[in-house]
Amino acid sequence: MQRGVIRQVAKYRGFGFIRVNGVQDVSFHRSEVQDAAFDMLREGQSVEFKVSIGPKGLRATGVKVIR
Repeated sequence: MQRGVIRQVAKYRGFGFIRVNGVQDVSFHRSEVQDAAFDMLREGQSVEFKVSIGPKGLRATGVKVIR
């Protein structure tokens, strides 16, 4: 599992971006959020996730908010 910080959440479009190591962004879809409601996510929250390769590049799967 990797850790990162939510950089942006596009609630109306159902996806967002996680900043990894302060440099790279990884996208995530609302369906990959676990243990939290997508609509409750906010910028600056710490999350854990796995990275996979999707049709548009790197994407986060199994996104969990670190409490």
